[in-house]
Amino acid sequence: MINIIFINKLMNIFNVIYERKQKESGSGLALALVLVASWTVQGHAQSALDAGGATFKDFGVADRGASFNRTDPMLPGGPGPASARLLEVDNANGLARVRFEAVKVDLAIPLGWQAQEDPERGVAFNGDRSYRAIVWRLDFAFEGVEDAEHYAATKSGSITARRPTIKAKARKLGDGSFVIAYENVPAAQGDHEPRVVFDLVVPKPGDPKHGVLLTLGVPASQADRGFQLLALLSQNMKIDL
Repeated sequence: MINIIFINKLMNIFNVIYERKQKESGSGLALALVLVASWTVQGHAQSALDAGGATFKDFGVADRGASFNRTDPMLPGGPGPASARLLEVDNANGLARVRFEAVKVDLAIPLGWQAQEDPERGVAFNGDRSYRAIVWRLDFAFEGVEDAEHYAATKSGSITARRPTIKAKARKLGDGSFVIAYENVPAAQGDHEPRVVFDLVVPKPGDPKHGVLLTLGVPASQADRGFQLLALLSQNMKIDL
């Protein structure tokens, strides 16, 4: 579980490790934030994220699933990760389906990526780690909040209060999920530019006290593509709630 009081740990996960102010990023970030701002139209929440015609082939490598046979002992976030279970390689659609048993989530990710898990979360990343996704289980009472909306507001408020250069925009989707976009996230070691991080907070149907958090971090110059990938991930995520 993630606990909001341990916000420094979250900052490390989101690669927010530098204090310096970052310049505003380019047109890709601007487009992504326009998308965030337009999720509600005339007071009605959009029911789901829109990939804008993008497919998993736009984010991967057609290696027929070979990347999932590789192991990596240096996964960020903790030692000793295990490979996620590979459920299916779908060459026609450029994706693989993996099982994160620790969080009871099946996720479709692009071919050429890798997927690993530890006892608390599932992690997937592309070949150069510039795109990184994390899946968590959420117990809102444990986090000290009431529900998904309270969690989204508290987390984004805590992050921006501690790092004023980071800006956050949040919207509610028609299914009760919340999407948060964080801009001006400083680059971590190994990154070549600032980052944009998207959070998707998905409440459990019929049980507002529990849910799942899907986080996707991408280079700021590719924020629009990152938003499209978030939509693909969310549309192809199966949660055992």
